[in-house]
Amino acid sequence: MNIPEKADRKSTRFRYIKFCIFLSGLSVFAQLYLFQPLLPMVAEQFHTTVGDSSLLVSSSTIGMAIGLFFFAFKADSYSRKKLMIFSLLSSAVLTIISSWIQSLPLLIAIGIIKGFVISGVSAVALAYLTEEVELSVVALAISMYLSGNTIGGMSGRISATIIAGELGWRNAVLIIGIESLILGLLFWKFFPNSKFFHPQKTDYSLKMKQMKRFLSDPYMLRLFAIASLLMGSFVSVYNYLTFRLESAPFSLNHFLIAFIFLMYTFGVFGTMITSRLSKRMDQKYILKGSIIFMIIGISLLLSSHIYIVIFGLGLFTLSFFAAHTMASQMTALRAKEGKSSATSIYWLFYYFGSSILGSGTGYILHATSWSFFIIFLILAIGFAFSLTINKRSIQ
Repeated sequence: MNIPEKADRKSTRFRYIKFCIFLSGLSVFAQLYLFQPLLPMVAEQFHTTVGDSSLLVSSSTIGMAIGLFFFAFKADSYSRKKLMIFSLLSSAVLTIISSWIQSLPLLIAIGIIKGFVISGVSAVALAYLTEEVELSVVALAISMYLSGNTIGGMSGRISATIIAGELGWRNAVLIIGIESLILGLLFWKFFPNSKFFHPQKTDYSLKMKQMKRFLSDPYMLRLFAIASLLMGSFVSVYNYLTFRLESAPFSLNHFLIAFIFLMYTFGVFGTMITSRLSKRMDQKYILKGSIIFMIIGISLLLSSHIYIVIFGLGLFTLSFFAAHTMASQMTALRAKEGKSSATSIYWLFYYFGSSILGSGTGYILHATSWSFFIIFLILAIGFAFSLTINKRSIQ
């Protein structure tokens, strides 16, 4: 009897896994935040407020949060590959359909469904890699997935902004939907089947006990709250910065605004810096320092000088990804047992923060001013920092 071997660095199987897992990350995050740079155009077409238009972004992240919670219980019941194929193809079809929808509430409803189905990829991608790839190259495979996430999120925003400026926001949505469908078909064709996974029934009782334990742990609750506040603040900035840059004193055109989203590359550096510092520094100090630099970065967005704003956005983005990387690691390390349950709750808070704070701050911006909006976010991030200095929790 031949015992299957895990994919190693030199194998063709590993090359296909790397390639396809990168494509999956590219598709997921290109679609998830597709509407973020298009909000001013959508608000104008539907004659609605900043906050209402932002529900197009929040709907997908709400769906993502609900989906990740659902798959925390059910992911191990389905084939890894079949679930990911279904998620990639169905989400792409929903994105394509979105380009023809004439009703904002219906667009929002489709966003929730799309977020739910697309969460199937995020729910099992890392589990697939740890199961199928040799331990020595798991980190490399995971980095390919995370790189796909970052590049997908960044390129999706940039291409959507440029295409929408030339052809309108509906054509931008249609083109990205078609591109995502092609990525999904390539994934279907080349992604290797699982060799080490066998579907199994979920022990609901055990899962609920684990989740109840984590939700009654002050340390974990603070990490979950930090994730929610920081992600909500981060999404708020990127949701509404386009409105700010289109108006005086900047008055930038859509082409220049598109390249503001290149600041996402700083997120990669933030993750890299965190992984290096964590070998030499205590995790709690890295988390605290990252949040402080987030506050400094977002404070610079109050400036009326474009270069200061760009520098502040870069610092804010780098610091956010550093803080998020550290908080998620601390969550996983704290959970000696039931790591999947702990990380599921973390992602639930993370995406609900994105949805609730990401849209709620739009109404604040609409009712007040950019300065008040930024000060509110500084207070939210400051509260997140205060949760790190409680001696009973983050130690």
